[in-house]
Amino acid sequence: MYQPTKRDINITIALMAFTGTLIVYVETMIVPALPVFVKFFDTKYNDVSWILTAYIISGTVSAAIFGRLADIIGKRKVFLILSLIYAMAVSAGGFAQTLGELIAIRAIQGLGFGLFPIAFAIINDIVPKERLALAQGILSATFAIGSGIGLVLGAWITEDLGWQYSYHTAIPVAFALFILAFIYLKDFAEPRREKIDFVGVALLGIGLISLIYALSEGQTIGWTSFEIIFMFVMSLVFFAAFVLFERSYKYAFIDMGLLKRRNVITSNFVGLFAMAAMYFLFFTVPTMLQDPSPSGFGKTILESGIIMLPATIMNMVFAPVAARVTTVRGPRLSIYIGLAINFFGFLLLLMARSSVIDILFDSMFVGAGISFMLVGIINVLLRSVPKERSGEATGMNTVFRDIGMSIAPAVGGAFETMYSIPVMLSAIPVNYAGLPLMPIYKSFPAPTAYNFIYLIGILFVVIGFLLTGFIKNPVNK
Repeated sequence: MYQPTKRDINITIALMAFTGTLIVYVETMIVPALPVFVKFFDTKYNDVSWILTAYIISGTVSAAIFGRLADIIGKRKVFLILSLIYAMAVSAGGFAQTLGELIAIRAIQGLGFGLFPIAFAIINDIVPKERLALAQGILSATFAIGSGIGLVLGAWITEDLGWQYSYHTAIPVAFALFILAFIYLKDFAEPRREKIDFVGVALLGIGLISLIYALSEGQTIGWTSFEIIFMFVMSLVFFAAFVLFERSYKYAFIDMGLLKRRNVITSNFVGLFAMAAMYFLFFTVPTMLQDPSPSGFGKTILESGIIMLPATIMNMVFAPVAARVTTVRGPRLSIYIGLAINFFGFLLLLMARSSVIDILFDSMFVGAGISFMLVGIINVLLRSVPKERSGEATGMNTVFRDIGMSIAPAVGGAFETMYSIPVMLSAIPVNYAGLPLMPIYKSFPAPTAYNFIYLIGILFVVIGFLLTGFIKNPVNK
């Protein structure tokens, strides 16, 4: 097997960071365009939400499946296949003529999310342990970096050029990833040659699709509706069947023994709560900034993206600090520091958000805290499993993170619907109840809704503290 040089290590870290930034950027850049899609496709918000839901479902299944396949047939091979599919899907995005076409393209594009666990696994194969935490920190920071760039650049492109150009401008970058990976990426670990567990893949895939669908669409369809309850029950049934089958199958797709390891299962659940906290921020703050007064601050999409940038910058800045803490004192301390900073950040969002400056300042704390948490979580996970299982382990972790991503809008949407206030948007010049004008009102989230959301964020942080107490710092090998 090829032995990496220092140049190989540096190029690989840079290439994996580029991968993460690109994927999250393309995912985030269309968020500012969601209201535009309603008009462009002449449809409803409920239908447009499938642009996000299709990606999340596909991405979650892709992360679970391709992370494991990379261990079996080779990380470079799977990385190149996924990056080519991803580039082709990005190329097609801007040419969609119907909502159905765009949703289908987004589902294919979601396969590219499977590159994330492979990227972490590749870094684990090549980077020496004294630099591993820093490399993991750089890759973890791409979640926030890509989101920050996507919110600002995506808003600017959508407002000035049209939503199609968000995709058009990403085409050369997406193909650049495939070309660079083809030239520079090498396999630094022997793949595990074994049979592919197609039954396990099917059971896990159907279970994940059912769960993510229910979490994503519950607020729209109704949490007590037959469809959503049925999807939750179906997810439980298929997950149970998956576990039972994997326990007895020789070539199990997911080694159930890994989930029995305390560090693995605990870090996965802490990762779920960390990602939910991150998306509580991304789900609520742009809404609060863009909604009209007195519900929000009446900022434009571009202005709200710029206001969110410092939070992503803090995430990037503190990634090497978190890596240093993880290397010197262990990943558990890094997770604790992140949780403490997040607790303070959500407390500020709960008690002090009366101005744009307040929100900018509060968000910076949450951004910094998430950096410490993600670096510690991925480090303890990968140091607690054999290297030949790294793709499988990071795939599982990405699934847990995606579930956290789905929980945030589900919880946030429920509270924003329960607690709302009417805001007058305009008035029609007609005689109305003795008045010369008829006011036009629309409901927007009330401050009480945000209070409950941030209280849930604080609760998630407290649960994270309790779970982290069960993590043991891995011993360097």
